[in-house]
Amino acid sequence: MGVEGGMKCIKFLLFFFNFLFWLCGLALIVVGILVQMGLHNTIKIRDVSASGAPIVLIAVGVVIFFIAFFGCCGAWKENYCMVTTFAILLFLVILVEIAAAIAGYVFRNKLSAVVEDSLTDMINSYKNGTAEFKKSVDKMQEDLKCCGGNSSSDWKNFGPDGKTVPDSCCIKVTSKCGVGAMTDDAKVHQKGCHDAFEALLKKNILWVIVAALIIAFLQILGIVFACLLMRGIRSGYEVM
Repeated sequence: MGVEGGMKCIKFLLFFFNFLFWLCGLALIVVGILVQMGLHNTIKIRDVSASGAPIVLIAVGVVIFFIAFFGCCGAWKENYCMVTTFAILLFLVILVEIAAAIAGYVFRNKLSAVVEDSLTDMINSYKNGTAEFKKSVDKMQEDLKCCGGNSSSDWKNFGPDGKTVPDSCCIKVTSKCGVGAMTDDAKVHQKGCHDAFEALLKKNILWVIVAALIIAFLQILGIVFACLLMRGIRSGYEVM
């Protein structure tokens, strides 16, 4: 009876961890989407490596939904093959998550160059950009309280006088507040957006790494319980 009770406990624990996996999958999808939006909705980042980690996490999150369902069915039916498949798939997911975390960490070293190129493209494309693009750039400068890439002088080609910046650069945003005010530190933010935006991206990527590692740890526990249940099923114990 002790073994039977132990197997029952493991069976229910496997159900519990599959529910956690479902939540983990949802968390991965949400974190991946938020990071992807942070990378691309503010300014257009063309370096595809920037999207690597969040896209992988979104895909893994979707896969976890199916794996969690598979694990529940295997535990409920006490099917050795299904539980084994569940453990193998979960192990593969862990490897992918670790790879995503490593990719995110490595990408941190490339952020400065990527942000520099992206901000340059942003400034060059602003005048002829769509209304949505201009709105996203303006929002970034207002939220981060910055102007241009490295300084407000990056907007020297924005106006015909070479001294005009977008109104979103102003400390107090009003219509035409940026006209001729490029170097006026009482009206316009003089600090560029490079450092602030790089810090924002690093914070987002850090969340990706933390989420991947925490979820991988929980999944390892799930694999342990799956292996114990597999052993009980293979030994022929009654677990119902």
